[in-house]
Amino acid sequence: MMQDESCDMKVLALEAYYGGSHKAFIDGWIKHSRHDWTLLTLPANKWKWRMRHAAVTFADRVNKLTDQGRQWDIIVCSDMLNLAEFLGLTTGALQSLPGVVYFHENQLTYPVRFESERDYQFAVTNMTTALVATAVWFNSRFHRDQFLGALARFLKKMPDYQPTDAIERIRAKSAVHPPGINKPPNRMERMPGPIRILWAARWEHDKNPDDFFESLKRLKAEGIDFRISVIGPQFREVPRVFAWAKDFFTDHIDRWGYQKDPADYTAALVEADVIVSTANHEFFGLSIAEAIAAGAFPLLPRRLSYPELLEPVGSKRAGEFFYDGSVEDLARRLAHAAKLVQTSGLWPFDARHGSKAMMVFLWQNAAHVLDNALQHLLPSL
Repeated sequence: MMQDESCDMKVLALEAYYGGSHKAFIDGWIKHSRHDWTLLTLPANKWKWRMRHAAVTFADRVNKLTDQGRQWDIIVCSDMLNLAEFLGLTTGALQSLPGVVYFHENQLTYPVRFESERDYQFAVTNMTTALVATAVWFNSRFHRDQFLGALARFLKKMPDYQPTDAIERIRAKSAVHPPGINKPPNRMERMPGPIRILWAARWEHDKNPDDFFESLKRLKAEGIDFRISVIGPQFREVPRVFAWAKDFFTDHIDRWGYQKDPADYTAALVEADVIVSTANHEFFGLSIAEAIAAGAFPLLPRRLSYPELLEPVGSKRAGEFFYDGSVEDLARRLAHAAKLVQTSGLWPFDARHGSKAMMVFLWQNAAHVLDNALQHLLPSL
């Protein structure tokens, strides 16, 4: 019979890109899991090289551990690992273990500045990993549907031997499991002052910072006072608009740049009246969920994963949180929010409505769901 859900499993976790959302996910799950974990990681840099060599590097490490007598019940990895290569390089019972791949992102729809820059070898790696895995988990329905749709289009480009059956094979073992979030501290009574606007995302073009700063420029031109915190990780090439904005909005800035200390990041969430996204790409929206849980009011474009993310707030309320995706509408909504902050407040009935709705994503809840999903993948005894 199937093992009872209360039983602990021995889980081998392989994270080839141990940073950002990947690190937050696996650390959060392990911390709140009832299972027994062995976590092997590689640093979060040179992602292309990580996808190329991680299978070899991890197989060497794991084979040494098995030689020492270590055993596991199941393997968990992220989309940055070529799971098929890894299993082919391992020895003994490892090759027959069930495996779960968690897709934080994918290399078919992850944005590139120019489509000619996309390396389809990495897309094939994602496909073969999904094919060999026992279960394929996505962080949102939006992400799952985007990946499977893009895979269908990609395979049709092949000159021959198109493995189009792969799409339904992957779909049949796919599931959606949102990542968890940490419980934020209780929000204190709001300090007096103008509206505090938070933008928390990677400093890259796909997050569309130009629209955000253009909307703020319009608020400033109208004489509307505001404070901003613009935070998030930065990489080698930062869009030029950030340098311009730091100078142009210098008198409005509370926080700027990556918040290395988790306490500073949490403080930015708790201080914010409004969390804004202008993204053209988002597979889940972790910082948005965290900010709402901390009490911030969301203003999001009605696209990507955001309608799905806000489902917990209730269908009758969700329309309040979306703008039409244009700079004009975002500026108008921010101007209205600036007035509400000084009068009735942004949440018309219950100031904790958003916080309560996001509790479904707390790690205490998410880890329980993930643990049970792992348990159900074990073969019958």
